[in-house]
Amino acid sequence: MLLELNRVSKTYASPDGGPPVAVLKDVDLQLAAGEAVAIIGPSGSGKSTLLNIMGALDHPSAGQVRLDGRELGSLNELEMATVRNRSIGFIFQLHHLLPQCTVLENVLVPTLTAPAELNTAATLERAEHLLDWVGLRQRLSHRPGQLSGGERQRVAVVRALINRPKLLLADEPTGSLDHAAALNLVGLLAELNQKEGVALVLVTHSLELAARLPKVLELCEGILRAQPASAGSPG
Repeated sequence: MLLELNRVSKTYASPDGGPPVAVLKDVDLQLAAGEAVAIIGPSGSGKSTLLNIMGALDHPSAGQVRLDGRELGSLNELEMATVRNRSIGFIFQLHHLLPQCTVLENVLVPTLTAPAELNTAATLERAEHLLDWVGLRQRLSHRPGQLSGGERQRVAVVRALINRPKLLLADEPTGSLDHAAALNLVGLLAELNQKEGVALVLVTHSLELAARLPKVLELCEGILRAQPASAGSPG
């Protein structure tokens, strides 16, 4: 298994001094290399919290998270940062592109902290190849302000893939897109999952988008469970 969550829980202190608020409750999850899964659930159900824990951006209050055989709770901050940079790609609802940089420069940002041997002509070639693949070959020298919302998110997808991560985490990546662009983006993610062999976790509130992946899970009141097949169908 590439990613394993064992009885993961997350609680936060109550802002009014009351009992702790349980966001995640004994979540178990196994994700094989190259597997793709969508996680649905209402707003505030803990989907982003769960994704942040998977991506070593947050720590669980209890339970274990193992990525590629390593228990993330045993790593120091430097080791966690290395895991995030080399093994995990992130895509968020907001693209977080640098407005002063070109499309190509934005894609190459994650390589700035990579080992010197990764900053080679092959990396540049990979960036150009991926941008061509997602239909942005003619946009390499453009800046984010010159792109559509869908194009900016495609740049963010390529940026997340540039360091060849084993795990791609997408947190409501279509939230700012219209319906057609959202369908195109999820289709692109599914295609990348197949062709790049990268494991994919897509968090979305849309059943229609989730159903485009082979496996759908539902997070409700902190509990993660399988989504009935009929409920995950489009329409």
